[in-house]
Amino acid sequence: MRDIHPYYPACTISCACGAAYPTRSTRGDFTVDVCGNCHPFYTGKQKLMDTAGRIDRFKRKFGEQTKVVPKPGKDPNTQGVKIAKKEKPAKAKAEKAPESAEAKPVEG
Repeated sequence: MRDIHPYYPACTISCACGAAYPTRSTRGDFTVDVCGNCHPFYTGKQKLMDTAGRIDRFKRKFGEQTKVVPKPGKDPNTQGVKIAKKEKPAKAKAEKAPESAEAKPVEG
């Protein structure tokens, strides 16, 4: 049998808040910045964003732009004016009479 599994010794993961978690790892002992004891989501100290204020700020910044900025190399008098689409002429279709078995004469 082949020996393909890595060495997996016991180690300790330490957090910046002082909490320590015993576990096993191929990396060895190491430290982390946040853990379950100090993360804002788990501790209930999560800061909620003010979405209404963000929407108002976006509308102030981008919502009231009525001036059309001309593109370089284009006529500024025709900028922002919609051009009507040309109507295509209707194609004339030759109507065919439906052929049925009753309309055909039977030879025989």
